[in-house]
Amino acid sequence: MKILFGSILCFLFVNAHAQYKQPLRGTVTDQVLQKPLAHATVTLKETGKTVTTDEEGAFRFDALQVGLYHLTISHTGFKEAALENITVNAGKETVLTIALETAIVAETEVVIRSNSKKNKPLNDMSAVSARAFTVEETQKYAAAVNDPLRMAAAFPGVLAADDGNNSIIIRGNSPTGLLWKMEGMDIPNPNHFSSAGNSGGGISILSSQLLANSDFVTAAFASEYGNALSGVFDLKLRRGNNEKNEYTLQAGVLGLNAAAEGPFSKNYKGSYLINYRYSTLQLLNKVGILPDNASTNFQDLSYNIYLPTKKLGTFTILGFGGLSSDEAIAKYDSSKWENWDDRHPYSFTANTYFSGITHTISLGTNATLKSGIGMSYTKNSYDEDLIKSDYSRVKSYKENYINKKKTANTTLNYRFSNKLNLRTGVIVNLLDFNYYQRSAEHAGEPLQERINSKGNTSTGQLFAQLQYKPTDKLVLNAGLHYLHLALNNTSSVEPRMSLKYTLGNKSSVALGYGLHSQVQVMGVYLAQLEDGAGNVYSPNKNLGLNKAHHYVISYNYRLAKNVQLKTELYYQQLFNVPVSTKAGSTFSTLNIIDGYVLEPMVNKGKGKNYGAEISLERYLHNNAYLTLTNSFYQSKYTALDGIERNTRFNGNHITTLIAGKDFVNRHKHRTIGLNIKTIYAGGLRTTPIDYAASLAAGYGVYKDAEAFSIKNPAYFRTDIRVSIKWNKKYMTSTLSLDIQNITNRLNVYNQSYDETQNKIVTNYQTGLLPILNYKVEF
Repeated sequence: MKILFGSILCFLFVNAHAQYKQPLRGTVTDQVLQKPLAHATVTLKETGKTVTTDEEGAFRFDALQVGLYHLTISHTGFKEAALENITVNAGKETVLTIALETAIVAETEVVIRSNSKKNKPLNDMSAVSARAFTVEETQKYAAAVNDPLRMAAAFPGVLAADDGNNSIIIRGNSPTGLLWKMEGMDIPNPNHFSSAGNSGGGISILSSQLLANSDFVTAAFASEYGNALSGVFDLKLRRGNNEKNEYTLQAGVLGLNAAAEGPFSKNYKGSYLINYRYSTLQLLNKVGILPDNASTNFQDLSYNIYLPTKKLGTFTILGFGGLSSDEAIAKYDSSKWENWDDRHPYSFTANTYFSGITHTISLGTNATLKSGIGMSYTKNSYDEDLIKSDYSRVKSYKENYINKKKTANTTLNYRFSNKLNLRTGVIVNLLDFNYYQRSAEHAGEPLQERINSKGNTSTGQLFAQLQYKPTDKLVLNAGLHYLHLALNNTSSVEPRMSLKYTLGNKSSVALGYGLHSQVQVMGVYLAQLEDGAGNVYSPNKNLGLNKAHHYVISYNYRLAKNVQLKTELYYQQLFNVPVSTKAGSTFSTLNIIDGYVLEPMVNKGKGKNYGAEISLERYLHNNAYLTLTNSFYQSKYTALDGIERNTRFNGNHITTLIAGKDFVNRHKHRTIGLNIKTIYAGGLRTTPIDYAASLAAGYGVYKDAEAFSIKNPAYFRTDIRVSIKWNKKYMTSTLSLDIQNITNRLNVYNQSYDETQNKIVTNYQTGLLPILNYKVEF
C-alpha cells in the first residue's frame, strides 16, 4: 500500500513538473523575390544557440520548453531581423516564415538592423496607410472572435458600420469601397450573411486556422491594388505542418469547428490544411433546443494545399465556401403585430464559394513569377411577404442575384540590383451575372420588375511599379495602375507614388499619393426603368468609374524599444461619383452600405474625406500590449444640387483603446489572458423623417433637402475577453469568454417610420452579448 501511495505521489509530482517540449522551426526568404535564403544565421536568444539555414532556407530548434522566445536572423546583404514573443505550445508545432529585406550597404562586417515597426506591412511597396495584422491579433483582441474585419475595427480611422455586421467604415468612406484579395487573387466578399454590393457580413467565412500574417491598407494603395476606394485586405494563407499531423477542435456560441493539417508523405515537403465550421445555432435548432422560428444558420469550409516541386515551381490549391441563411416566421395574429417585422415574414440566403490554384516559379537568380487562376460563385436572395389585415399573404419584395467570376493574374518580381526592384502584372476577371428583382417604390404599392438581366462582361487591370533605394534610409516607389470595364468601355489610368525616409534610429517620415477608381456594383448598371411610352431602358449602363485622389503624410517616432508613436494626415478628393438625376434628390453612392441603386444617375457628384490619426502603440512585451488611437476627420459629399453635406459616415472622431495582459504560470504551464477594447466615437448621421407626410402616405417620407443633418448620439462600447490556456503533454487547451458591449449600452443605429405603429421609431444596435468558446489543439 505504501509503495502504491508513493507511486501515485511520484506520478503526480512528475506530471506537475513535466517539461512539455516542441520544436521551433521555419523558413527564411528574400522579401522581394520570396525565394528561400540558404546560409542565413538564426539565433535563439533564450538559449544562445545558433543554427544556419539549409539550401531550402529551413532552420530548426528542437525540444524547446513551452513559452515565449526571441529570434534574430541575419544574412550577408540583408538587414538583420528580430522576432519577439514567439509562442511555443505543447499542442502544435510553431512553424515560421521570415522575410528579410535587402541592404544597400552589403559588406559582411556591417550589421544593418531593420528598425521597422512590428506591424510593418508585408508588401514592401506599401509605404503609407498600411500595416500587417497577425493571426494572434484576431485571436487575442477582445470581441474580434477570429474575424479580420472585427479585428480591424481597432485600427486608426476604422469603425464598424453596425454592431450586428462586420462591415467597416474606413476614414469616412462607404464600406462598399473595400477590396478583398487572397494570395494575389481578387476574391468575393468572404463573409456570411453578406448582401449584394456589400464588403462585409455577419461573420467571416475564413477561419484564423487558415490565415497567416496579412496586410490591411487604408489609403494611397500600391500599384498592384485596383478597383477599390477605401481599403484593401491582402490576405495570406498559412501552410499546413509538413512533418506531422495536427488537429484543432473548437466549440462555442458561434459554432463547432474542426481543423486538420499535415504532410502527404514522410519525404515530401507538401502539406494540407483544411477547416470546417458548423453553426451552433443550426445544431441547436435541429435537436429541438431552440424554437422553430430560430433559423439563423451557417456553415463553411476553407482549405490550403501546398504542393512544391523540384523543377516546376510551387503550386497551391486554395479556397473557401460558405452557406448562410435566415428566416422569419409570420405571426397570423394581429394582436401580436407590435412592429413592422411581425407582419413581414422573409427568407434570406447568402452563399459564397471560391477556389483557386497558384503557381510560383523562379526565373533565374533575379526574378520570380507568381500566377493564379480562380473561380467564384455568389448567390444573394431575399423573399419578403406582407400579411394583410385579412391574413392573406402577398409578395412585398423579391430578389435573386447570382454572380460567377473567373479570375486570372500573374505578377513578376524582378531585382535589377539591391537598389532597384520591379513589380508588374496583369489581372483579368470574367464576370457572369443573372439578376432579378421585383420591388415597390414605396411600401404597399404594386411591385415592379426593376432588374431582369442575364449576361457577362469583364474587367482588365495592368500595373507596374518600381522601387528605388538609393540608401538604406530612403525608399522611393512609383508606378501606374490601369483599370478597364468592358461593359461600357470605361477605363482609368492611375499614377501611384510614395516616399519613405528614415531619420536616425528612431523616426521616419513618409509621403504617398494615388489616383484610385472603382467599378460600380454590377446591379447598378442593370437597373431598368420605363419611359413615357412604356419602353424599358437602362439609364445607368454607361456610368463611369468612381474616382479619388489620395494624399497622405505620416510620421513615426519610436519612444522606446517597444513603444511607437505614429501620426498620419490624409486628404481624399472623390470625384466622378454617381448621383441621382431626380428632381430634389440628394442621393450619392458615397452614402450606401449595400444594395443596388436603381434610380437614374450621372457621374457629377463629388466628395472629400480628410483628417488626422494619432496612435500610440506599445507592442507585446513582457506579456502586455496597449494601443491608443485618436482619429479626427470630416467626410463630405455634394449631390447634383451643388450643396455640400455631411455623409452618412461623418462621425468626426474615433477614439479606441485596446490592451491586454497575459499572466503566465510556467510551473503549471498555464496562461490567463485579460483583454479589453473600448471605442468612443461620434455618432453616424441620418436623414430626418417627415412625420405628417409619412402618416398621410402610409410609409416613411424623408426630408431629402436635409439629408444626413441629424447626428446620432455618441457611440460607446466596451468589450472584454478572458481566457485561460493550459499546456499538457501533446495538447493545448484554451477556454475563452468574450463579452461584447459589457456595459449594455444601446447605441442608436437610425430612425425609421413603422407603418404598423404609425410612428417614428428609434432602432438600436446590439446590447450585451457573451460568446463562450473552447479550443483544443493536438
